[in-house]
Amino acid sequence: MNSTAEKHSIAGTVLDAVSHGMAALVLLAGAAAMAWPEQTKAAIPTKCVPWLLGVVMFGMGLSLRGRDFALVLRRPRDVAVGVAAQFLFMPLAAWAIVRALGLPDEIALGVVLVGACPGGTASNVIAYLARGDVALSVTMTACSTLLAPLATPAIVLTLAGATIEVDAAAMFLSIVKIVIAPVVVGVAVNELLPRFASRIRCAMPAFSSVVVAVIVAAVVAASAARIRDSAALAALAVVLHNALGMALGWCAGRLFRMDAARRRTLAIEVGMQNSGLAVSLATVHFAAMPLAAVPGALFSVWHNVSGALFASLCARRARGGEA
Repeated sequence: MNSTAEKHSIAGTVLDAVSHGMAALVLLAGAAAMAWPEQTKAAIPTKCVPWLLGVVMFGMGLSLRGRDFALVLRRPRDVAVGVAAQFLFMPLAAWAIVRALGLPDEIALGVVLVGACPGGTASNVIAYLARGDVALSVTMTACSTLLAPLATPAIVLTLAGATIEVDAAAMFLSIVKIVIAPVVVGVAVNELLPRFASRIRCAMPAFSSVVVAVIVAAVVAASAARIRDSAALAALAVVLHNALGMALGWCAGRLFRMDAARRRTLAIEVGMQNSGLAVSLATVHFAAMPLAAVPGALFSVWHNVSGALFASLCARRARGGEA
């Protein structure tokens, strides 16, 4: 093997390790921010969070092409069921958890924000590892992301507007700027400059993992003292929310008589949220309630852990011919 090939092989191995080690990376970033909050705040101010998320969403756009949306026309029922479950079950699960645990307003708002967000990009990787329907996963993520500017503000206003002032119009504009615009640019680059896109696309999962870890560090550092007092309650809410979402997604697939691969995909897509968007919306629109960003930060860690465990279980069952 020549030196160039060896360098590419080493670089690929490092990139794979970083992208697959996202949960550990985020945990380390959060722990460092708790240990050195002032230094972290100085290095990563929370005003950078929306821009950082925009970079992640650009990477998502680079993984999409116009033809990825063709599945909507070929299998409209599957996509419609999945997206409807995304924006119905996760908000309802958030509302139920908030009521059952009697969460304080700030944490409750954060849980609702997570529930109101579209699917997360990590779900596509987890669907692949779980031997799910990857085409359906990608299409669901893309469609729920495009619907987010309308759906997310409406859900937050409905579930949290009675107790917290919610500016739905401003939230709509934020999602367009933070999510839709970068995704559209990424898709355009992928279509118009395919060679350039292919060169940088391989590094984007690892780069996105690092960026998400930086976002989590910024959020944790901004509220380190208060997180120590409420981390256990927020973590319990996040674990329950993720588990309920995955269970309800799987049940939706069962109800509509989908095969095992599609049931796994719905479980993953519904249960894994774009929690980075929840963090960004909390920091931009609810700065006076810093703990609102904490559930999203914790969700960023946990859904990657639970998703990896779920994928491992599903892969074993698929190899054994079970549903």
